[in-house]
Amino acid sequence: MLFWRVKPLDKILETASKKSLTRQLGAFQLTMLGIGAIIGTGIFVLTAEAAQKSGPGMMIAFVIAAVVCALAALAYAELASMIPVSGSAYTYTYGVLGEGLAWVVGWALVLEYAVAAGAVSVGWSGYMNGLLISAGIPLPEMLRSGPYDGGSFNLLAFLIALVVTVLLVLGTSKSAKVNSILVAIKVLALVMFIAVAMPAAQDANFAPFLPGGYPGVYAAAASIFFAYVGFDAVSTAAEETKNPQRNIPIGLIGSLGVCTIFYLLVGYAAAGSVGAQPMLGADGMPLPTGSPELAAACANSAALVCSSEPLAHVLRLLGFASLGNLIGIAAALALPSVILMMLFGQTRIFFTMARDGLLPEKLSGIHPRFHTPHVITIITGFAVSLFAGLFPVGILADISNSGTLFAFALVAVAVLILRRTQPNRPRPFKTPLPWIVCPLAIAGCLFLFYSLSGHVPVAGMGPVRTQVFFLLWAVLGLVIYFLYGYRKSHMAPGNAAKQAAAELEPVPAFHEGPEPGP
Repeated sequence: MLFWRVKPLDKILETASKKSLTRQLGAFQLTMLGIGAIIGTGIFVLTAEAAQKSGPGMMIAFVIAAVVCALAALAYAELASMIPVSGSAYTYTYGVLGEGLAWVVGWALVLEYAVAAGAVSVGWSGYMNGLLISAGIPLPEMLRSGPYDGGSFNLLAFLIALVVTVLLVLGTSKSAKVNSILVAIKVLALVMFIAVAMPAAQDANFAPFLPGGYPGVYAAAASIFFAYVGFDAVSTAAEETKNPQRNIPIGLIGSLGVCTIFYLLVGYAAAGSVGAQPMLGADGMPLPTGSPELAAACANSAALVCSSEPLAHVLRLLGFASLGNLIGIAAALALPSVILMMLFGQTRIFFTMARDGLLPEKLSGIHPRFHTPHVITIITGFAVSLFAGLFPVGILADISNSGTLFAFALVAVAVLILRRTQPNRPRPFKTPLPWIVCPLAIAGCLFLFYSLSGHVPVAGMGPVRTQVFFLLWAVLGLVIYFLYGYRKSHMAPGNAAKQAAAELEPVPAFHEGPEPGP
């Protein structure tokens, strides 16, 4: 039943045929686009998360995550070039695997976008709290983090998500020039960190290199995957790319390669300069991230793994407090735009699903003055604000990764199915060696999904593993689908008129240019 109601690709492409984009992007532009989209909260915040799981071995984790991303990106690029319309993996799955699985993917993308927005909000609050402490005007300690991180409520994370929600309702757009400036700020901040911290590296700080063994490295790779999400900006630019068969893989591999080098240098500089050894439990193994035990062990500790602003923290420990504050300012300036784009991506997914009849049509209502989908934006933004106020960044990142990995794996499956069922359909970009690349992408996504080591508190059940939480989330989604979506779907018998009417409605515009990753 999950594979029924496949929406014909030609019908989906009618939307794309309403506008034609000029092919003007070359390999260099795509690589720069990818670098700007990838570098975000992950490297600024999750360095401490990765260090707690794997110690200095986090450098291996960066490479593992990058390889899986590269494989998934090559598969993603083929569908993005074939179906250049809104809806992301949800739309691709609808056109290949059917409505039921499309719903599951759309439901999983809530974790990728909405929960990721919460994680970025928490990351932003860490740096902002550091700046306030340095300025001598700290918030009360109980309001600096959520209950699972030693506090009571993360006030700044809650507020920044609400502010961004208001901006989205008002329809504030972000120009390409502003985006370029923010990308430059992020890159310059990393360059400055590497230049200052790397000369202070000492061999003694790398021992032991794998305090949690290889399982710790795999768990860190699953978490640090969050630092690479955003590479799909290159894939979705296929329609605007000159010679996509050549330039798309260059842009994908080039941007992932450059970012991996950046991340390795950051990891080396951080671990070598001040040490990146995890907090250990009674069994001699690293304490779980986002746990009360780790919060207690980190009380009044200056260890890197205990910091919510790791890069700024390293520079302050090295005696460069002013430069640490500059890192904090860079994060405070650049990260809200990432929250903006994550929330926008989520509302666009929900909007598309509502237009397909899988969610109540009221959710796709457009504000008469601001011309934005205000209902779903307000609901989503308030939920994200609560996530950010209550949960630590590590838990949110792992939850987000679970949905992303599931969606990417299904995209690779869809590529293989279309190669069999519609081999002659035009493909501006073709995945090289698809019967090797796609199975490896699926295996890599499943491996990282299995390696997610976080625990999510669930009411009435206590902490459950991230994988169990994802399965519970998927089951909840299926219950909602069978109670509402499968009857109200515009693909259901007798609802064709609603589908035709929905296709005539304009999709709310927001901005031009690619969306940055988390």
